[in-house]
Amino acid sequence: MTLKDKEKIETNLLLDAIFHCYGYDFRSYAKPSLKRRIAHRMEVSNIATIADLIPLVIHDKVFFNLFLKDMSLTVTEMFRDPSFFKSLRDEIIPILKTFPFVKIWHAGCATGEEVYSLAILLKEEGFYDKTRIYATDFNSNSIEIAKEGIYPIAKMKAFTNNYNHTGGKGSFSDYYEAKHSSVKFNDSLKKNITFAHHNLAQDRSFGEMNIIICRNVMMYFDGKLQSKVLSLFLDSLCNKGFLCIGMKESLIYSNLQNHFEPQNIDSKIYRKKASERIELKKHKSLN
Repeated sequence: MTLKDKEKIETNLLLDAIFHCYGYDFRSYAKPSLKRRIAHRMEVSNIATIADLIPLVIHDKVFFNLFLKDMSLTVTEMFRDPSFFKSLRDEIIPILKTFPFVKIWHAGCATGEEVYSLAILLKEEGFYDKTRIYATDFNSNSIEIAKEGIYPIAKMKAFTNNYNHTGGKGSFSDYYEAKHSSVKFNDSLKKNITFAHHNLAQDRSFGEMNIIICRNVMMYFDGKLQSKVLSLFLDSLCNKGFLCIGMKESLIYSNLQNHFEPQNIDSKIYRKKASERIELKKHKSLN
């Protein structure tokens, strides 16, 4: 048996142990990403083998939380990919404004920077009071950071630059208060946001959302889990609802791609097709 074979067995045992002990299911995560994150924790903690990692994860809750943080590390920032937020502002929000009320699910919201970006955008378009944003993540620590809305002041220059490139209509600094080395975003941005724990790999769908934003999350899943999550999103979207995914993600290879039509392919915004039942009903009413 090769070292590679042994590491594969050890990895499977580790992921099974995490699932049975804590309920987190990483067994369908993309293997290259898993290997990098496990190797990082081993290096930082000076652990020689994956087998040595298993008892620590099982018996030491503090260590497991460190491992969980490694598994949920995401690259995020305010108005990440400004062209995406500009597309939301220019193309999608005008459509949403035709509805009396809009429900938005931001899945995999991490530490909340992009959720507050969305709230700012909706506020500037005069539509925030007619929305409810459900911001979810499987990492409870990330959710707590998101709820606080406190971020390093050193990041504000880059965040401001992103905001300006989205067509921002005000001064970005008006949305937060600076204190020492941190900034706290205004509580008014939180009033229509519900932060909650949700595991895309295991939990059920949300009922009818007008728009789902899940960017740069599915890229860490294998094909089977991606299909499962896309099915969950399909069930959670209302007819003609919008799905927004990451710039490095695609529906091209999904067996569910025929249920969506591109709205803005460059910004990776798709729209759920109306069901055949709805289309048939419309056709009969016209006759």
